[in-house]
Amino acid sequence: MTSISLSRRRFLHAAGASALTISLMGRITDIQAQADSAAAHAATLDYHSLAGQYSLAPQVSYLNHGSIGTIPINVQQAHISYLQLCETNPWLHMWGGVWDSGREQVRQQAAEMLGCNADQLALTHNVTETFNLLAQGLPLVIGDEVLFSSLNHPGASICWTHQSQRRGFTIKQFNFPLVDVLNYSVDDIVALYAQEITDKTRVLVLPHIDNTIGLRHPITELANMAHAKGVEFVLVDGAQTFGMLPLEVASSGVDVYATSPHKWVQAPKGLGAAYINKKLFKSLQPMWVTWGQERWHGSVRVFEDYGTRNFPALMALGDALHFQAQLGAVKKLERYQALWRHTMAKVDATSGLVWKSPRNWDLSGSLYSIGIKHAKASDTAKVLFEKHGVVVRPFDDPQLNSLRVSPNVFTTEAEINRFCELITQLA
Repeated sequence: MTSISLSRRRFLHAAGASALTISLMGRITDIQAQADSAAAHAATLDYHSLAGQYSLAPQVSYLNHGSIGTIPINVQQAHISYLQLCETNPWLHMWGGVWDSGREQVRQQAAEMLGCNADQLALTHNVTETFNLLAQGLPLVIGDEVLFSSLNHPGASICWTHQSQRRGFTIKQFNFPLVDVLNYSVDDIVALYAQEITDKTRVLVLPHIDNTIGLRHPITELANMAHAKGVEFVLVDGAQTFGMLPLEVASSGVDVYATSPHKWVQAPKGLGAAYINKKLFKSLQPMWVTWGQERWHGSVRVFEDYGTRNFPALMALGDALHFQAQLGAVKKLERYQALWRHTMAKVDATSGLVWKSPRNWDLSGSLYSIGIKHAKASDTAKVLFEKHGVVVRPFDDPQLNSLRVSPNVFTTEAEINRFCELITQLA
């Protein structure tokens, strides 16, 4: 039995409360038990059968989990049940402490999957929120430099440009050489970033896996190099890795690791998580402030001081985390690598398609860029969806002109084959 499943069973015993509260907590536990049973069943299925645990339309071939994930049916049902329970007495469920133990349980589950301590894990809304917190709240002054590459997602970069105009620090963005990425090594990537760091660079922002070509950055090596060169804060956008890769962020050397579980954890939308190193607790100013600042002083919770929260969705995040834990991190990783290998071979054997992502699995993930030669990427993606039900993400960048494919564990090799064959037919 995993520590996550054990923590779920301790939920009822975590709070001394009134008879009414205990009764409501018992109903929450019943909802969790139903979701747990479905997750345990899903873990026994092969990957072809696993698709039946989701509610995708039968005519849809969904190859776009890197944009937004699809939620398992058992997590959807649990979310609905939490919503219904909340509405039986909204005041009590918002302010009566009914969900407090559940919130901390979810924090512990998320921390276990991220590989950090729960007391350094903030429960947020998404990656963009965390990077806005950092851009507004880190102790930067005029003359300080924030460095990132063109691979950064806008959610982790636009906030710095916006705040630099108000606060006076400098932005330095460099173009990542996409044409060379196929043959890059870890040392090549570290050297590329190292040559851009100056004695003014206080912040380095990285994607763990970027959302365009799927390059897995060697974050430990990059963090060690950057800190050795005097960079104070190494900040990672982990939106594409939480739930996809096994993670140990606390030992990686990064200072903040922000993520959104609506992709690979397959949780309800509008939820996020962020590992924040304790060394930042005193210097990082919170973005949201309400009644909890004194209560949570010195705690990571000062960075999620919202007041009203969407507790039903937060509780469903716990069910999504449990579902993913039941599937098994190692088994999922093996499946993602098998799909990556199959897709790369199929693309290499298909006329009109060009592999645009790393060919080294240690620098890859379940997200890759496939160039097309004979049509505009966005036009092709539109036809693929409207006529054939295939969902991918197009990039019309002249260097790429590609379709980004991001399959999940239940994606089949037959879907990958059909995608490649349809591109050939369209060309």
